[in-house]
Amino acid sequence: MAELSDYSGPFDPAFSHDQLTKETALKLLQAYNEYMLRIDGFWYLTVMNKWGNDEAFDCDVKVWEKAQLWEMKKMSAVLNIQGDDVTTLFKYIQISPWMHIYKYALDLKGPNDGVLTIHHCPSLISLEKEGTGREKLICQDMEPKVMGIMAHFFSPQIQVIPLKVPPRETYRDCCCQWEFKLDR
Repeated sequence: MAELSDYSGPFDPAFSHDQLTKETALKLLQAYNEYMLRIDGFWYLTVMNKWGNDEAFDCDVKVWEKAQLWEMKKMSAVLNIQGDDVTTLFKYIQISPWMHIYKYALDLKGPNDGVLTIHHCPSLISLEKEGTGREKLICQDMEPKVMGIMAHFFSPQIQVIPLKVPPRETYRDCCCQWEFKLDR
């Protein structure tokens, strides 16, 4: 069976994603990631426009607390990611469906200490363009919770330390930066 670089030919009733070339599958994964990001933004804005930002943020927190935990369990199981240190957390970050949206770097200083730097965040860029200051709420209130859920999935003792968190008033070299430490 020939690998497909697109699906421009005739309809195939037996089509399967495993027929796609690796490059095409990766492009499709990137498109799926952008789709997830858009859904997240659209539902938030819909709730915000109908009931206000406080209600939208409250719903967002509740959704992410559940969704992040489900994602952690599912993705870790699929790739058999096991462990209880920062190295294991960083392995997870590399495979998280959300991380394909960002340009980021992981600096693992040791098995129990590392820094995640997000260099390009489409959400932050959109929030900054919006100009209402919502990036403070999302980045200083929501993101620490999400980072904590990820870290504590592997070990409740992993500390999440925000090094640079928007609004970007005192730095411009990245969108945000987080340190993860585990004292053993």
